[in-house]
Amino acid sequence: MPADDLTLLHEAAEAAGRIAARHFGAGPESWDKGNGQGPVSAADLEVDRMLQHELLAARPDYGWLSEESADTPERLQAERVFIVDPIDGTRAFLEGQRGFAHALAIVRNGVPEAAVVHLPLLGLTYAATLGGGATLNGRPVRTPARATVSGARILATRPQLAPALWPGGVPDVSRHFRPSLAWRLCLVADGSFDGMLTLRPAWEWDIAAASLIATEAGAQVSDRSGMALRFNAPHPQTPGVLAGPEGVHRGLLERLLPGGAA
Repeated sequence: MPADDLTLLHEAAEAAGRIAARHFGAGPESWDKGNGQGPVSAADLEVDRMLQHELLAARPDYGWLSEESADTPERLQAERVFIVDPIDGTRAFLEGQRGFAHALAIVRNGVPEAAVVHLPLLGLTYAATLGGGATLNGRPVRTPARATVSGARILATRPQLAPALWPGGVPDVSRHFRPSLAWRLCLVADGSFDGMLTLRPAWEWDIAAASLIATEAGAQVSDRSGMALRFNAPHPQTPGVLAGPEGVHRGLLERLLPGGAA
């Protein structure tokens, strides 16, 4: 990884935060993207344009994958790819909630190697490099150990704990929620919560950056079947996400895959 790639992501995320802050509470134009993809706003598109211009100007040989840009096959041939979500949690942003994030990652041959998740209105910036650990506002973070999933505080939407989804029985957890999927992974990284899960397909731009932050903090991160996450796929989705310390992650998999091996 070029030595200043993380600095590049930091600076771009801070610039994204300034744009979002200018639009926040000002009623930016918004519309639904259809097909269950949720809303998008003029703020999302302005942030996306800025990120694409600044990041690719600095690294013209990197590929590009963003929620708000037209996808092209050229990224599949690039050794390194930017994978970004200009505003993760657009619905919350439009409703005046401050828990939205800018998620930026650099992925090399399928593996994230630099990442920043920035929540400008909460004053939180998570970052990580592959093999270099994870930080929150510049200070190292580690995921605390936990031996069992029983009693764990888990970040998930309510439908994810429907009994029909858990062949081994719904785990005995308390459910919590935050609007940004990237932030949920980061809250596992820093120990604010014991785990997170989504059993629905997850877009790469929602999780690429935060998955590196969580793994570098010591959490176990996988898809819903226990497989390691890989990025820059032709169809950029993963089959769900599970994250937590080893005991929590294992306990979730045991209930999703009773009698099966992760």
